[in-house]
Formats: sequence, C-alpha cells, structure tokens
Amino acid sequence: MAPASGSPNDRSRSAAAMAEATSLTLLERVRVQSPDAWRAFVAIYSPLVYRWCRRMGVTSSDAADVSQEVFRSVAGYIAGFRRRETGDSFRGWLYTITHNKSRNHLEHRRRQPQAIGGSDAQLRLAGLPDEDDASGDPGMTADDRRLLVVQILEELRGEFGQPAMTAFWRMVVDGHSAADIAGDLQMSPKAVRQAKFRVLQRLRKELGDLE
Repeated sequence: MAPASGSPNDRSRSAAAMAEATSLTLLERVRVQSPDAWRAFVAIYSPLVYRWCRRMGVTSSDAADVSQEVFRSVAGYIAGFRRRETGDSFRGWLYTITHNKSRNHLEHRRRQPQAIGGSDAQLRLAGLPDEDDASGDPGMTADDRRLLVVQILEELRGEFGQPAMTAFWRMVVDGHSAADIAGDLQMSPKAVRQAKFRVLQRLRKELGDLE
C-alpha cells in the first residue's frame, strides 16, 4: 500500500506548484483560466465596475446587468490583453469595456424612451466621454482606489490568514506599534513586522500588475 502522505517527490512537486501559484498575480492566474482566480477577480472588481457604471449614468436597477456584460467581455478577451503602448494598463482596459457597455446600454434605453424617459437617457449618454477618450487613464478617484485595495485585501485573507491580516491592518491603517499588536495577537513583534511586510509586498504586486 502506498503511504497516505505520498512520496517525497510528490510532496516536493506539490509544494513547488503551490509556491508557483502564490507567486503569480491574480491577473496572471485569471489569464491562464484558473477558476479560483476568476472567482476572486469578480469578487474584487464587481464593486468597482458597478460604481463606474453608476457614474456613467446607468441606473442602479440596471448597473448589475451591465456589470455582468462587462465581465462576460473580460472573460472572452482577457487572454489576448497586452500592454502595447506606454501607459497601457489592465485597469484602463477594464474601464474602456465598462464605458462601451454603459454607452451601448444607454443608447438602447434612449431608443426606448418609455422605459426610463427619453430626455433622461439622452442626458446620461451625453455625459459619457467620447469613444476615443475612453481608452486612456480612467482617472480613478481616491475612493475608487481605496475600494479596490480593500477588496484585494479581503481576498488575500485566505492566503495569509486572519492573524497576519489583522496585524497588517492595525499597523498600516490604524497606526499601532508592533509591540502593542504583538501582545494582543500573541505574536512576536518581529512576526508582526514580517506579516506587515509580506501582505504589503503582495498588495503592491497585485496593484502594480494593473497599472
């Protein structure tokens, strides 16, 4: 009978696979069609895409449907996404898709004035930037960026565990000292600082892959 724990070679390959998975950014894992990565991707970006749709004039009752159209397009084209010019970013690409889906939705609504009122739809459509202008920097607000950071950190919780995430949050966001956090979490001050460094490094890597 084979040992339940597997051979040393099997364990070595498994450890190597896990290390490779965690070394890739979320965007990289989505592009190789990892189901878990796609779930995390949608969880992180749904609130931001919804917010963009609302800002572009889509009603709250329709923004969820338009967001689904955005993610369907992302799923179909993300494998071919490339940064072809200086300044290109995934974030800008996602914003452009959201812009186009919102414009299409509002144009459709404009042709059906009885649904939401023709003048209202025209005003919303007129407020969108021109097609050529939508492919540049999306101009995320500070609130947009905070929302994205919080969503990414929530997904990283499963990778680092609750104690490390709590240590990171209390040190970086709340401004507590490593010594105070260590006592509360039953960790050493060195472990608290290491947790902060590891989470912050991962967060910067995820954000850097988008810009």
